Amino acid sequence: MTVRTVAMLSAGGLAPCLSSAVGGLIERYTEVAPEVRMIAYRNGYAGLLTGDAVEVTPEVRAVAHRLHAFGGSPIGNSRVKLTNVADCVARGLVTQGQDPLQVAAEQLARDGVDVLHTIGGDDTNGTAADLAAYLHGNGYELTVVGLPKTIDNDVVPIRQSLGAWTAAEQGAVYARNIIAEHTSNPRMLVVHEVMGRNCGWLTAATALAHHQWVKGAEFSGWLENSAERWDVHGVFVPERPFDIDEEAKRLRATMDECDGVNLFLSEGAGVSEIVASMEESGGKVPRDPFGHVQLDKVNPGAWFAKQFAEQLGADKVLVQKSGYFSRSAAANEADLALIRRCTDHAVDAALRGESGVVGQDEERQDELRAVEFSRIKGGKRFDTSVDWFTGLLADIGQA
Repeated sequence: MTVRTVAMLSAGGLAPCLSSAVGGLIERYTEVAPEVRMIAYRNGYAGLLTGDAVEVTPEVRAVAHRLHAFGGSPIGNSRVKLTNVADCVARGLVTQGQDPLQVAAEQLARDGVDVLHTIGGDDTNGTAADLAAYLHGNGYELTVVGLPKTIDNDVVPIRQSLGAWTAAEQGAVYARNIIAEHTSNPRMLVVHEVMGRNCGWLTAATALAHHQWVKGAEFSGWLENSAERWDVHGVFVPERPFDIDEEAKRLRATMDECDGVNLFLSEGAGVSEIVASMEESGGKVPRDPFGHVQLDKVNPGAWFAKQFAEQLGADKVLVQKSGYFSRSAAANEADLALIRRCTDHAVDAALRGESGVVGQDEERQDELRAVEFSRIKGGKRFDTSVDWFTGLLADIGQA
């Protein structure tokens, strides 16, 4: 296969891998196929629909390595679903009567794109697969090679999505400072709400990282400066149902003993109950273009805090969300190594004409490969039986 023009875009929410992944793709092409033209569509599928593309110039190639040190996306993101015609029209990305899928496909054809690299979650990569299928049906062959970006680590069958390790590490840094607020008031309930719509992996990994920091910190043991007071007291994820009243009894004892309680809550925990309550009362449930409940507007952390506060006898409640802090960080060393392996493989696969989402395939002995689009889906559940999580719960006394 002859590759003349490569395009890339990043879409969906941010993750601590986007900048590095873009840099890694540029570096790999420059190394193994410097003659290939590279362009980037700005702001994800929005840029593709409007033809807003920029050239990757020799000057950009020369400094691409610098992107590894930054968070965010150097080419911009957006949440656009090409099959949601009404939303695309409302945003002014297409006109009434146009098919966004056709508009995007024709733009790729006009730009002479042979390979499209998409950096995103299952929605982003699924949309790219739809584009390739549409073009194929119209006699135009496009190789699409995606990279799995989501801090939730919930893409089936990818073992580890890019940026998730960093997000957990940064969430623990955030928690460290937020939990210090317990010294500002007696009987403080601190709820640390962590991103994770359907998967509790990030909440669990963030709580573990904070717990490990507590175990390694040299506290004085004097009054509020103690491991018991700074530690995690409860972890709640969507995959592990719990009885609020029973948990409240356990946590009331912690509140009485430590004069405060620190909870780590996945934003997706209990959402079905919250949504049912809103609908029962006649309220409108806010949803995004993909049909997902807009969790920032539903506010699960505040809902759970309200359920617990009275039963724990909390004098003050603090609910804080680490999502935007953790997802915007630069990739850590573990993620940088994984990103490098994936971007190198993605470029090599693209040059072979091999489409798919590059990652460790859990169903193929964790082989790093371009996983077929037909097997990619979101909503992978966190396995709460893994040793590191059960060990964490045992350490904090949560049954």
